[in-house]
Amino acid sequence: MRRKIVVANWKMHGSLSTNQSLLEGYLRHLSSLQHTDVVVCVPYPYLAQAQTTLQNSNIHWGAQNLAKFPVGAYTGEVSAEMLRDFGSEYVILGHSERSTAYCESSENIADKFMMAKTHQIKPILCVGETLQERESGVMERVIAEQLNHLLISRGAEVFRGAIISYEPIWAIGTGLSATPEQAQSMHEFIRALIKADEGDGSNPTRIIYGGSVNPNNASLLMAMPDVDGALVGRCALSSEEFVKICLAAEKLASE
Repeated sequence: MRRKIVVANWKMHGSLSTNQSLLEGYLRHLSSLQHTDVVVCVPYPYLAQAQTTLQNSNIHWGAQNLAKFPVGAYTGEVSAEMLRDFGSEYVILGHSERSTAYCESSENIADKFMMAKTHQIKPILCVGETLQERESGVMERVIAEQLNHLLISRGAEVFRGAIISYEPIWAIGTGLSATPEQAQSMHEFIRALIKADEGDGSNPTRIIYGGSVNPNNASLLMAMPDVDGALVGRCALSSEEFVKICLAAEKLASE
């Protein structure tokens, strides 16, 4: 059985004082979780704070991007080894807010994915379609194209142990969310697309949903058979709201 996982994406928010309050709020209420993984992906400058505060706890931490190069004259970039220096176990890759603003190609994102795996950092690969693409009925083709750079060159087994986050672009930060049925349909499609022999099933690919996840819709979304958790943006900036989402995952996982 796949474990539930809830990922906080702080995006470009935070300060030392507000971060500390937020992390301590997470710790107070989530230390007893047994069936759900919790991950906090913070801006680069706060990785040391996350490491210091969360080490020896059941909450994991990571970053929101990494360079596709291991080292070199790449001003402003951050390498996988640098992330590992701060104990980062996860990294978000291909989020539409980055791929749109910085024109990242699927090939570039695939290179970053492999760099993360090479350094034992679990990639959280984001895929999703625009509203126009959904209304045109080409959303599955769009998602397949986003995954094909890895599927064609590396095979489906490359996703083993990684996480794929389905994030419809039209839902991110808008307050609109895919219905549970829409999320399930796309997650089912993705799982069929990447289906590979997972051996004893001990390290399967988890597929999570992101896009205006909140305490009111989290349970319905994560109750779908192919939705293994959530990538949470705005609500992750409130310990109360994020804790509610994590506890919803834990309840579903323990049933």
